[in-house]
Amino acid sequence: MLDWPGMTNREIAAVFEQIAELLEFQAANPFRVRAYRNAARMIGDLPMSLAELADEDPELLTGLAGIGKDLAEKIQTLLATGSLPLLTELQASLPAGVLALLRVPGLGPKKVAALHRELGINSLGELRAACADQRVRNLKGFGAKTEATILKGLALAEQAVVRIPWEAADAIADELRRQLESVPGMRRLEFAGSYRRGRETVGDLDVLVDCADPGAAMDRLASFATDADVLARGDAKMSVRLGSGLQIDLRAAPPESYGAALQYFTGSKDHNVVLRGRARKAGLKVSEWGVFRLAEGGGPEGAEGEYVAGRTEEEVYAALGLPWIPPELREARQEFVQADAGALPELIGLADIRGDLHMHTTSTDGQSTLEEMVEAAAARGLEYIAITDHSQRVTMARGLDPRRLRTQWQEIERLRGRQSQVQVLKGIECDILEAGGMDLPDDVLAEAEWVIASVHYGQKQSRAQITERILGALENRYVHVLAHPTGRLINRREPYDVDLQAVFEAAVRHGKMLELNAHPARLDLDDVHCAAAKRLGIPLVISTDAHRADGLDLMRHGVRQARRGGLTAADVLNCLPWPEFQARLRVGRARR
Repeated sequence: MLDWPGMTNREIAAVFEQIAELLEFQAANPFRVRAYRNAARMIGDLPMSLAELADEDPELLTGLAGIGKDLAEKIQTLLATGSLPLLTELQASLPAGVLALLRVPGLGPKKVAALHRELGINSLGELRAACADQRVRNLKGFGAKTEATILKGLALAEQAVVRIPWEAADAIADELRRQLESVPGMRRLEFAGSYRRGRETVGDLDVLVDCADPGAAMDRLASFATDADVLARGDAKMSVRLGSGLQIDLRAAPPESYGAALQYFTGSKDHNVVLRGRARKAGLKVSEWGVFRLAEGGGPEGAEGEYVAGRTEEEVYAALGLPWIPPELREARQEFVQADAGALPELIGLADIRGDLHMHTTSTDGQSTLEEMVEAAAARGLEYIAITDHSQRVTMARGLDPRRLRTQWQEIERLRGRQSQVQVLKGIECDILEAGGMDLPDDVLAEAEWVIASVHYGQKQSRAQITERILGALENRYVHVLAHPTGRLINRREPYDVDLQAVFEAAVRHGKMLELNAHPARLDLDDVHCAAAKRLGIPLVISTDAHRADGLDLMRHGVRQARRGGLTAADVLNCLPWPEFQARLRVGRARR
């Protein structure tokens, strides 16, 4: 057994956030609830590792904002053991199904407590039944509208129970990779499934190994987390379930079958169905063990036949007359048509990105200064950025009115005189008002070098209203791009009801761009809509929407989504070198 490897900042923050929710559910002292919630937020934003900080000197923990002696001791307990008695006690005090209720959008701990206390609701299924029977609307503080909102959010909550965001799966995969790579005799290790295909959410993690001693790899997986339950273990396969509910399946494959197994378990199911059909037409059989040539007449059921290929994925696809297909494209959409025509796209990579055109500073709700954002961009090799703080309508973020915005632009001009490594555009993320029109007057927008239009308020308006608002913004001569076009938050908020076809047509008509927001909670546009925009020739920009310096690293999530949409560097405007990007802006300004 390995020593406990410690917890990440993200995992500790999640524990404190869950404690805050459970305390609030129990109507505990609000100051205590706030202390845990603030600590969770601070830890989640912390750039340094708590484990490294505590290892250097545990006393340093109490020097962190909002961390007193009690919370510092709890952090040390989590780092040492991976669990916390307080959380265990709180979880044991109520039915496990109640925790799932907190995942329903719009249901906070107080409302969940009311549902549990007044109606005895302990699960998502019971909540759905109560809403269907119209019993929820009779509770104080709910009503028919809240009941309808809960019903709509239940689908998201039920999905969240079984699928986690790719980013969360990636953090687990990174740590598991580090653990498994050090196993003696480990020759190859790859993650497969929806994680490898880069889907927005992941249902489980599939790990494929080629190891001299598969048992040693399984022992390492068993010791990966203290809260893991071993579901099954055989000679070549093992399944565990983490305390979070995520299942990890480890499979060992021999060298001659490793490529075939990687292809098979990467999927998708629909992609593999097409692949098997092509194999049958060629007198072949493809499985996780390899590609085999069937005997005359097909042979008995289950017979493999003569081994043809399987050591690498490239061998598998080549045996079927195909080039290797990138995992992100394996959804049985257009990849086989493109492969047969020799027209598979050369997918965009992170190295292709030259600029980042959506970010925030301490002037509104960002956590890093203008200078810090520029330094972070330079450190990442970016050629240009746009500073796009919120406009005045976003009062919760201290949005900029014309006077404050112009003051910021003056600061940008002074900064340009002090450094030339990164070109900094004077920008603004300007809200599209609920009644239509832009949040800032045209004479202000005319002075901007980069204008983002976005919807933050009125997201529950009708399809006609929201669409009309966005179309009006795209008609504005000073707007360059529409940000996060559907407003969705993955597993938390459905897209607002908008006619995207009309939006796309307006973007083409007015020569506007669409954003792929790289924040892992958004990834908006999604992969299907990215592909649709590409077909229409709409220029896309991938932007991080960063609110602090290290938020610029979120770009990789946007690139992953772009790859799933089949985008190349030529489809993404901020892949252009600065002189070419600047020329495009000049052409657009001249046209306006």
